[in-house]
Amino acid sequence: MSETFDVIVIGAGPGGYVCALRAAQLGLKVACVEKRATLGGTCLNIGCIPSKALLQSSENFHAAQSALADHGVMVKGIALDLARMQARKEEVVSANVKGVEFLFKKNKVTWLKGAARIARPGVVAVDGTEYAAKHIVIATGSESVPLPGVEVDETRIVTSTGGLALDAVPKHLVVIGGGYIGLELGSVWRRLGAEVTVIEFLDRLVPTMDGEISKAFERILAKQGMKFRLQTKVTGARVEKKTVILSLEPAKGGKAEEISADIVLLAIGRRPYVEGLGLAEIGVARDERGRIKTDEHYATSVAGIYAIGDVIAGPMLAHKAEEEGVALAEILAGQAGHVNYGAIPGVVYTWPEAACVGATEEALREAGTAYRVGKFPFTANGRARAMGETEGFVKLLADEKTDRLLGAHIIGPDAGTLIAELVTAIEFGASAEDVARTSHAHPSLSEAVKEAALAVAGRALHI
Repeated sequence: MSETFDVIVIGAGPGGYVCALRAAQLGLKVACVEKRATLGGTCLNIGCIPSKALLQSSENFHAAQSALADHGVMVKGIALDLARMQARKEEVVSANVKGVEFLFKKNKVTWLKGAARIARPGVVAVDGTEYAAKHIVIATGSESVPLPGVEVDETRIVTSTGGLALDAVPKHLVVIGGGYIGLELGSVWRRLGAEVTVIEFLDRLVPTMDGEISKAFERILAKQGMKFRLQTKVTGARVEKKTVILSLEPAKGGKAEEISADIVLLAIGRRPYVEGLGLAEIGVARDERGRIKTDEHYATSVAGIYAIGDVIAGPMLAHKAEEEGVALAEILAGQAGHVNYGAIPGVVYTWPEAACVGATEEALREAGTAYRVGKFPFTANGRARAMGETEGFVKLLADEKTDRLLGAHIIGPDAGTLIAELVTAIEFGASAEDVARTSHAHPSLSEAVKEAALAVAGRALHI
């Protein structure tokens, strides 16, 4: 045996590296296995971070083209330097992944470079070298879900990986999937000049969000020039020279048709990535969707082996994986780690942003929960008017009897930041009145949150 550790974490994405860091902080001897040349996993290398870099750059480009003129800022001779934009994205990625490497050194986490396989309980083989561990944590993340008949080549038909690395703006980008990833990358290339068509099998965008948010989202993005084909399925794709021909038909059946694009982005979701780990051989149980089964303490069916993040049930979100990583590290150190899954926010980083936490109105209706709704539009918010960003609204859902906040939904400027207050409120069991009676700075976007809380009781002040 090469070396023995208290904990070996397999995968250095947000869940894995955070779990490793927290376990090391708690005094455990920790190693983290990563086969990629850099730490940070999909999120930091080819996901969350590079996509946000391109979103920011494309927002700046769009603002210079049109929005700044409304503020009296006249910009002439605007040109797109896509190569520089992509280079900046890589600089942002590099800074982040180097930051994780620094944190590993600071906290004395050993980086085992290579591909991991669980040889047997308590033993991890990394490119043939075996290491022992009292606890093994699987945090290998997820990969893009394939679509039968649509073969990805990362050149013409791309996943988010290829969609982040295009060296030219597509004339026509077709996005298959109206979820978080598809809308974010679609927004990037739309702002940079592409015609963008989003094809979604279901009858609305971001189907996990509140229905009212979905409708407003579609309307706002359509005003920005994005086109949508809802209740439509893609049955095949073929590449002819520099063109992709997609075969479509109504989701419920009907007449087939074809549309063409020069780039197709496949973004219909993600699935757990556990290739090469040897889970079947050692008896780690998985569910019908390929997710590793765990108990409330993230333990798998095999003693000493745990799993967190995208490989287990729950939303595939980096911050959810991080919280699980911290909770598991604390449990392994003898503490009481815990994650409140009712207070995990979701954010789509388009502009305006869409954010949510807790229950949707549809879920409350289905559960038969009596609730009240409070809404407030950004058109009535002074700071939003000053910014010229008045699209959207804040919507709060509270228990009809107790006034406890059950869900919060925002579409509008900086929604991803504004939702944090409401995540905190839900975490601490606050009522709508608690939020309403909390002083919010004026003039700020957060006042829309206060007003929505007041609106739950029918007493909003500024509308």
